Amino acid sequence: MQDDSDLRQQVLTASTADEVAKLAAGLGYEFSGDELLRISGQKVERVTVRKQDVPGEYN
Repeated sequence: MQDDSDLRQQVLTASTADEVAKLAAGLGYEFSGDELLRISGQKVERVTVRKQDVPGEYN
């Protein structure tokens, strides 16, 4: 993701962790949105995973 600005933009504009997981699945990675949320705050390779709170989000 660090070296692919298009992918980085897609991840940053995703509305949910599940959308990020779907993007990753298309690249051969397998994890759920819930799994992604559980590692929030941790660094995976060169990427730090952070949950963003969006006002008005009720999920």
